[in-house]
Amino acid sequence: MSNTSFQLYRGDGTTIVDRKLELPPFERITRMSSADGYVASPALRDAVNVALALGQPLLLTGEPGTGKTQLAFSIAHELHLGEPLIYNTKTTSTARDLFYRYDSLAHFHAANTGGNSKADIRDYIAFEALGKAIMLSKEQRVVVLIDEIDKAPRDLPNDILNELENMAFSVRETGEHYKADTGRRPILILTSNSEKNLPDAFLRRVVYYHIPFPDAQTLAQIVSKRLDLSEEFRKRMLDTAIQHFLEIRKNKGLRKPPATAELLSWIHILNREGIDLSSDVEEQVKKLAMSYSILAKSKEDLDKLQRP
Repeated sequence: MSNTSFQLYRGDGTTIVDRKLELPPFERITRMSSADGYVASPALRDAVNVALALGQPLLLTGEPGTGKTQLAFSIAHELHLGEPLIYNTKTTSTARDLFYRYDSLAHFHAANTGGNSKADIRDYIAFEALGKAIMLSKEQRVVVLIDEIDKAPRDLPNDILNELENMAFSVRETGEHYKADTGRRPILILTSNSEKNLPDAFLRRVVYYHIPFPDAQTLAQIVSKRLDLSEEFRKRMLDTAIQHFLEIRKNKGLRKPPATAELLSWIHILNREGIDLSSDVEEQVKKLAMSYSILAKSKEDLDKLQRP
């Protein structure tokens, strides 16, 4: 590879002007996360179709990097439903937050200090992902992603049981009630990293599926759909790289094993720099050791990977 494509920073104070180079524009590899590159196993596909048939939320568990979040984008893409509406759960989230937020402080300020005693409360209500989807159902069907619901306080799942079953909610501050159109019921995807157990009453109202980490064959399919690899790398190195990656996850005892996203970034660099995993040439060995910084997320794990 030329110096203009990768080895831009040398760390010796020499500028690219001194080396008669130009800083190339950053090019994002959009296919790494594009919805049309998603690979769903037959079992996951069946779980999605069961949830669609029953009109129930689909709850997904699995370690980070197994495609839980990206599934919502894949469903929206294949069913031609536009971009999903997303709610990122926080440790402070309440049941109301999934539907709307009321800025009481701003409303109070406008009514009492801003000279607007007739401030309309509706101007201080902002609808969130699930609330928007229910309101939009009069005109269109929407995919909603509630990400990492297990981050929320334990009461939240129980507090939304009726709302999920009926796809309806009320705005307490105005008394207004909204209910989804039956034929355009939102498609709801919930993800959990299993950090805490979810209530049984909540689990009875969802379709559940655990996404296992992909095997070598599935990883090869994912890589092939996500990355533009040279023909030489695809024939000589792809299977070796995937096996090496799986051995790292299994045998290196890492505190945070690399996930599919790290695999894609790592293989992209291997392909781009022409790194041969089986070579004992010093330059290739050094390049391989450098590439491990993509897979490791702590000094301890990096030391384990770089140790002979």
